[in-house]
Amino acid sequence: MIQIKLNGDDYENDVYPLVKAFYPEEEVKVIRQNTDNAIIKESVTITVDTVDSSLCVRADTEERQLYKEEARVKEAEAERDILVRKKIIRNHLKRMVYRCLNSLTGKELPWGTLTGIRPTKILLEKLEAGEAKEDIYRYMTEEYYCSEKKAELSLTVAGRENELLKDMDYQNGYSIYIGIPFCPSTCLYCSFTSFSIEKYGKLVEGYLDALMKEIQYASTVLKNKKLTSLYIGGGTPTTLSEGQLNRLLSCIDDYLNPSAAMEYTVEAGRPDSITEEKLKLLKAHGVGRISINPQTMRQRTLDLIGRRHTVRQIEEAFALARKTGHDNINMDIIIGLPGERKEDVEYTLEEIRKLNPESLTVHTLALKRASRLNVKKEEYETADFAEASKMAWLTADFAQKEGYRPYYLYRQKNMAGNLENTGYARMGKEGLYNILIMEEKQTIVALGAGAQSKFVFHDQNRIERVENVKSLKDYLERVDEMIERKKSFLAENEHLL
Repeated sequence: MIQIKLNGDDYENDVYPLVKAFYPEEEVKVIRQNTDNAIIKESVTITVDTVDSSLCVRADTEERQLYKEEARVKEAEAERDILVRKKIIRNHLKRMVYRCLNSLTGKELPWGTLTGIRPTKILLEKLEAGEAKEDIYRYMTEEYYCSEKKAELSLTVAGRENELLKDMDYQNGYSIYIGIPFCPSTCLYCSFTSFSIEKYGKLVEGYLDALMKEIQYASTVLKNKKLTSLYIGGGTPTTLSEGQLNRLLSCIDDYLNPSAAMEYTVEAGRPDSITEEKLKLLKAHGVGRISINPQTMRQRTLDLIGRRHTVRQIEEAFALARKTGHDNINMDIIIGLPGERKEDVEYTLEEIRKLNPESLTVHTLALKRASRLNVKKEEYETADFAEASKMAWLTADFAQKEGYRPYYLYRQKNMAGNLENTGYARMGKEGLYNILIMEEKQTIVALGAGAQSKFVFHDQNRIERVENVKSLKDYLERVDEMIERKKSFLAENEHLL
């Protein structure tokens, strides 16, 4: 067990994930030593004990050390000074803890002290402010101890995002997310809001009734903004029957005018949910981008993770998509799946090369708290730090050779190898919605069970969230409340958006 002793609560969310990144297999416990002494809270005394090995690192950040770094912000306005000072303290503290743990373990983290899910957000803001790339690169390596390779990757991604965002007036637009929380089965690693169609299929019609009420409401909001993108995710939207899918898409046509959007995406992720008729329906209703997600092309792994479809079905679904005119197809894979090694990822990439999709999203396995894989992780062998890193560089090399460029990137907690998820695409085939939501550049009105609307106030540099309930039963019974939540929020804030 790893123990973290904190004076105060202010920096727990900064220190805990950093320690966890160094000790991913260990239980990490936070012991708070709350105090009213302001000086102690500011100085943040931390003790990290590796109990099992009887080793101890003690790191004391004295008040004078921190305030010495703050000299450069003395001219800042009082309100901003507080935020800047906290950021300086936070980064100073994380660098100090990083150095201690690096010395203790001999391990270097590819993303250094960065533990948030949006590392490219920092770079994009600096690019938009006109800062030079070499200065941004230096900032990433010196301020956050980011490795040279990750600094290069994030700068490449941020540069591509910057190019794409320049072509759209995203501040005067908004996007819509529609969630379909049904799947053929629940994958071993999944923690999303999703329900087995076998068990909950009788609730689909009622769910669509409720969802369509939200869709109708969504058509009445943000009249001063233009719809940029529409994304139907899940779950697996194509789990719906052909009639149900047509009903949903027709409702969207009637109320949301998707033809006016720059992008219309539907996840057709599970090959065992795809039929030729469904693909024709998507095309007929103007869907321009779809995903067909194998995760792996090894049948033994598909069986292990509960995908309940064959490799052959992946190939057949892709061929049907091409036959029905889909020319912007994404494929997802996951590196670090149980039992897989570098050679398995290499095999998967070779099979995907034959299919030749327009984009490839590479996820690194994350042990999500609610997933069956995390609950029973002792039963499965997953890739270690070194193996996961080899897999990641293998996919990056494949993408470069095949003409895919990285265009968005994000991270999650408890990822294999302390790595990241990267979206690669050929020029002109990037998923705009992915950039907008990951970089928090645009208001997203989210509809359906478990959906979370995100309202971006550009002038005030703040983001507010309005959540829907996750429970399917609660959503069906309380959809009017979900609408009222958004309605009340917008009544107070829409003029600021």
